[in-house]
Amino acid sequence: MRAAVGSLGLVADVGKRPFWMHQIVEYILGAALAAVGLQSPTPLMPALAGIAVIMHAAITKAPFSAFRVIGRKLHRVVDIGVIAFEVLAAVQPFVDVESATRGIMIAIAIVHLFVWWQTSYKERVKQPKAERVTLDATGRSGDIGRTAGRLVGSGVNIARKARAKRDNR
Repeated sequence: MRAAVGSLGLVADVGKRPFWMHQIVEYILGAALAAVGLQSPTPLMPALAGIAVIMHAAITKAPFSAFRVIGRKLHRVVDIGVIAFEVLAAVQPFVDVESATRGIMIAIAIVHLFVWWQTSYKERVKQPKAERVTLDATGRSGDIGRTAGRLVGSGVNIARKARAKRDNR
């Protein structure tokens, strides 16, 4: 598969979503599971599943990480376990889960599975310092920028002189 560079400078497979989107969706799904738990008369299992999803998103080395512990390749493998935990938390017979809550938990797990399937887990490719593009203010745009900067600087100097003159009175 070919790779494409997104607007955030992150690499993604063609037809797949970049990982930062996957991470945001995981936070949303975890929050949704926690919200389902808050609304349910049996909140334990949806709350545990929500915490698992949010913590899994938070420990992955990615743009919206909190702790940056595991890489994206490991995240991809552990995602299957987290999705399986979501389903098992919904269908397990040991802790009572309301049927509507159970259905919502399974639906969220299906969405999570689809997001997992449609995500590119490629790491960001960093360019060597020698190949990085530097801003070169030449040509008409550079002239306009320099002129604007000088005008602003002149205005600031005039304002300072006026304030100093007023304060000396």
